[in-house]
Amino acid sequence: MENRLPQEILEARKTEYNVHPLILSRWSPRAMTGEPIDRDLLMSLFDAARWAPSSYNAQPWRFIYAHQNTPQWNTLFSLLVPFNQEWARRAGALVLIISYKIFEHTQKVAVTHSFDTGAAWAYFALQGHINQLVVHGMQGFNYRQARKVCQVPEDYQIEAMAAIGKRGKREDLRKDMREKEFPSQRKPLNEITMEGTFHTSSRLRS
Repeated sequence: MENRLPQEILEARKTEYNVHPLILSRWSPRAMTGEPIDRDLLMSLFDAARWAPSSYNAQPWRFIYAHQNTPQWNTLFSLLVPFNQEWARRAGALVLIISYKIFEHTQKVAVTHSFDTGAAWAYFALQGHINQLVVHGMQGFNYRQARKVCQVPEDYQIEAMAAIGKRGKREDLRKDMREKEFPSQRKPLNEITMEGTFHTSSRLRS
């Protein structure tokens, strides 16, 4: 498995058990070329997302998107904080990810709407990786303004934004961003898994 992965992935990511290279090699760069993304290529990410699992197959996820060099792009781009605008200006598309808070089966609050939408986002990101695109999720934007300018009803929750683009060069980023432009490590399993009852890793070690 390891010899099929780029060296930067091998150096940054060590698994404790066998993990598929597709999952291990996906990460979130910021360097993009600014080139446009073909509509069909972008739509394949949305198509992948809709096959994610959800409670009662309710599929609460929704996506508001904009291609570079369109009026809709300016609307979504204006929502980003300055730090994210600095690098996302070279994305080919921006996406606002929202979820329907009402469980259509009962017309009551959907307990898992964010959880299910997170699954769709993971499928979206993996398909982008398969398509050799950068897919970078963000919480650094104005949530309140996003609801207003994108006319999102109150029964939908604004979850996140994402920038999608063709992979660029690390050298084109600002210095402080270049220093972060590498695959990140993850917490060890003993910090995130608990058998039977809740406990922290510090209690495990004591």
